[in-house]
Amino acid sequence: MGRKSTVDRLPPEVRNRIQKHLRDNRLTLVELIADLHEQFPDLAQKGELPSWSSLQRYNQGIREIVAHERQMMVAAEALVGELGDNFDAKSGALLAQAVTTLASKRALQAVEDAANGEVMDISDVLDLARAAKTVQEARSLNLKERRSVADEARRKLLEEQSEKLKAMGSKGGVTEDTKRAIREALGIV
Repeated sequence: MGRKSTVDRLPPEVRNRIQKHLRDNRLTLVELIADLHEQFPDLAQKGELPSWSSLQRYNQGIREIVAHERQMMVAAEALVGELGDNFDAKSGALLAQAVTTLASKRALQAVEDAANGEVMDISDVLDLARAAKTVQEARSLNLKERRSVADEARRKLLEEQSEKLKAMGSKGGVTEDTKRAIREALGIV
């Protein structure tokens, strides 16, 4: 939060090239700097390209994000392998938990940065508010889906029980009053 990194302040084409190379992880930082000097000589001449240390700091952030993405991908693959391709309540719960974890991590980082004296921009506060809203929506959607599934299961169970009561007839001395009492106890209308 606070002041943007040197890389974040670069023109988009330079920033995109840096991000691509860092994701590909094929060049050392020294080779990356050489590539940037070759591709953007005017910025190099003005001294506006990032230093090795600023690229190193930026790379650490990229690596953390990539590591979290890999963890989520492994979890998603394990979930699909275990539960199949159908998106159900369990996979919805995993998604909601993933969003919660990522948003919480970002919020804690913002608090830590603020404690270290970095000033939060209003855009940073808005981003955190949006993340909190997204987390709440994901959890709410997951809860609605689970309730919907439970309601449907209850409806089907009541239908089955009602049909069995109708088919029962007067077997074994079961009177209409007894069936009515059973219907009321089960909530069958």
